Amino acid sequence: MSDDPRDDDATTGDLPGPDLDDDGDEGFEDPLIAEPPHPINWNLLNADDAEVEWLELNRWVDWLRHTYGLPAAVIPPAWYAHPELLWELSALHLHWLCAYDPEQNGSAPLGWHRDFADARQRLREWVAASGTKLDHDRPTRQTVWPGEEPADPIEDVPIIDRDAEFVEFVMADVQARRDAEEAFYRTLDPDTGELS
Repeated sequence: MSDDPRDDDATTGDLPGPDLDDDGDEGFEDPLIAEPPHPINWNLLNADDAEVEWLELNRWVDWLRHTYGLPAAVIPPAWYAHPELLWELSALHLHWLCAYDPEQNGSAPLGWHRDFADARQRLREWVAASGTKLDHDRPTRQTVWPGEEPADPIEDVPIIDRDAEFVEFVMADVQARRDAEEAFYRTLDPDTGELS
């Protein structure tokens, strides 16, 4: 036995032998690459998928704002509470995933940056219209059309702990989706599988 730690390296000791004609294809039924990115329809996600997508998008948005030094006028802390920002950032994330896919054309990242400039302008407009800021948030103002009920007064809410508030928001969204799913399944006839 040697005192050299490289002799005990599990990475070299666990390599398969040189017999490449071995028919040991077990475990290769799964695709070798992850599923390609696809658009997210936030209206149709089930509870479990919504939780995953919220967390992934939040992680990416955090990376984006730090990487590009984006101010709260472009990506405010409570972006997740504003559908117009959610949909824009979700689309931008998908575009980024596709542009930086290894199979993509080499100029795709330039296209993403061009579209990112356009998206930043839209984000600025929506942030200004919504009134959300660095240290407080409020629901996006809605225009009341003739014949509709007047909207409730809008009040600013301070943002105290952004990460905790995001987690609380996601947990409430996931629970609401779960409740809707359970309510739907309760309406199914157990014998026929049809809605009762």
